Amino acid sequence: MGTTLALMERSMKVMSGVQARLHAAMKKELRLLSKIVHDYMPDEYVYEVDGDFSRKADFDKRIDVIPVSDPNAATMAQRIMQYQAALQLAQQAPQLYDMGKLHRQMLEVLGIQDAEDLIKLPEDIKPSDPVTENMMILKQEPVKAFKYQDHEAHLAVHMAAAQDPKIMQMVGQSPFAQVIQQAMAAHITEHVAFQYRREMEKMLGVEMPSEDQPLPEDVEVEISRLAKDAAEKLLKKDQAEMSQQQAQAQQQDPVVQMQQQELQLKAQELQHKMQLDTAKLQLEAEKIKATNQREGAKLGVKLATDLDNSQRADQQAGAKLGVELAKELGKGDG
Repeated sequence: MGTTLALMERSMKVMSGVQARLHAAMKKELRLLSKIVHDYMPDEYVYEVDGDFSRKADFDKRIDVIPVSDPNAATMAQRIMQYQAALQLAQQAPQLYDMGKLHRQMLEVLGIQDAEDLIKLPEDIKPSDPVTENMMILKQEPVKAFKYQDHEAHLAVHMAAAQDPKIMQMVGQSPFAQVIQQAMAAHITEHVAFQYRREMEKMLGVEMPSEDQPLPEDVEVEISRLAKDAAEKLLKKDQAEMSQQQAQAQQQDPVVQMQQQELQLKAQELQHKMQLDTAKLQLEAEKIKATNQREGAKLGVKLATDLDNSQRADQQAGAKLGVELAKELGKGDG
């Protein structure tokens, strides 16, 4: 292809030079015409226009009126070869190119009419409800999310369709299943991005600037600082909601419910066992108490008996001693 382009460029060198000069001359002529219209024509248009227009503003000196032709491509063959080379480069790094715009321009170069109907660009797509978007994705038609839409509702409808077993079965049998799934995932991601922006705006309390317009440095720095705190708050909020959803899902899970029932049964068995052990310990304590009482009574009887025997023995010993003293006293008197 490169050799062919080089040969064509060499053969068309003189023609290209002539065309470039004509292009430059046409540019100067259009500037002169624009200046004449601006300086000498009345400000109002003589025909009806939709909106408030001014001829002087439309042909202001700051606005350049230039031809739209390409002086570097003299023939259709040259333009086709250029777009073919661009398409080959785009296949190596498709993320760097606007593939829809590139293909539409290729069709226009080929002279195909109604190229805008064959290839839809993002700016040509009109907003639709989530059900229509699902239908368009299944039919492999382009869809686009818009900033003002209810992204939470769209996400719910799209996720329900993506998880529907009947739809998944039918799509899985299609030869375009992978393309459909990728388109659905990309569209869902687009709604997620808009929903994230809306949640951040709620946390910030103000509406963020349009993402299509460049930001001054000071504004960008201030938004970044505010977004830091808002992002942390949003993270904590989403984590709490996700934890709650997971807990609810686990409670509804039959396996988890069976596990909870098993835990409850084990807890009841453990409680019953603890009650039995407590009753057993109380019975043992009562047995020990009764035993101690019996032993104490026996010991008291024994002590009383021993004391009584000791007193009797002392009395007998005292009486015997008194008798012996009486005898000794009787012998002394005699």
